[in-house]
Amino acid sequence: MPSFTYWPTFPFEGDLRVKRLLDPVPIEPPRHGDNPAECRACGAPDEAYIWVSDRWRVRSLDRPTGLPAVLILESRSHLDLGDLPNMLAAELGVMTVRLERAIRSLDGVARVHVNRWGDGAAHLHLWFLARPYGRLQLQGTFLALWDDILPPIPEDQWRENLALVAAWLAEFGGRPLAEPPRINWTAPARFREEAALGDAGIHVDPPEPAAASEPSVGGGSVGTAGSTTTPAPGAAAPGPAATSAAASGAATATGEPAGPVAAAGPGAAPSHQGGDAAPVLDKKEPDAP
Repeated sequence: MPSFTYWPTFPFEGDLRVKRLLDPVPIEPPRHGDNPAECRACGAPDEAYIWVSDRWRVRSLDRPTGLPAVLILESRSHLDLGDLPNMLAAELGVMTVRLERAIRSLDGVARVHVNRWGDGAAHLHLWFLARPYGRLQLQGTFLALWDDILPPIPEDQWRENLALVAAWLAEFGGRPLAEPPRINWTAPARFREEAALGDAGIHVDPPEPAAASEPSVGGGSVGTAGSTTTPAPGAAAPGPAATSAAASGAATATGEPAGPVAAAGPGAAPSHQGGDAAPVLDKKEPDAP
């Protein structure tokens, strides 16, 4: 067996057998997209990507996998790596660094592996695989294999990662198309009961209304609640200031607040739901025909 089967990063153990090496073929079969009219990348709409610009597009796989992010950078033009004109070749270097930084900015990402095979499809595409921090067993050559072996990350986290990368790229231009999971805000069903619970969990009763026998203060005359009081001849009707002062005096005399206490219920708890992130293309075995 080759020595790499004993590396700590090798994903398999137990009895293994090397396949027999087949004879070389005289003519290699065409790759997908050798005929531009049949190229799926050329025919895919922008909505199938998480970020697009005039000359580049970034897409993800169609579902969460074991790594925090697996993204593919494509040229918008139907070109292979060796076909790029000088301007696009220079931009490819800039885009590679920019996308690597965007993925590495995600929480829990230690390294980003960048791969280009080109055996399965003629349209230029580079793979970017995020290695989780601290997962030393995922270092190196076999990260793409581990991505299929590990359990998928939660879909909400996956969609949030895509949206963060798209927003990071959009800081330098282009258009982000991935959206984070939407938040559905719902109000509590019973505001009064929840508002009655203080921070220490103590129930606070709302103030009682003034009793019928409590005195009420009017414009220069005193009567019982519910009775009609006629001001003395020549006395002016109470104005807003007098009424406010009277209410304050009544509160002082009775020990009750001048008006009802307004209590706001606690903030609604967010309920996360999967958002309508941009559709993505099907995952394929790397560059499989």
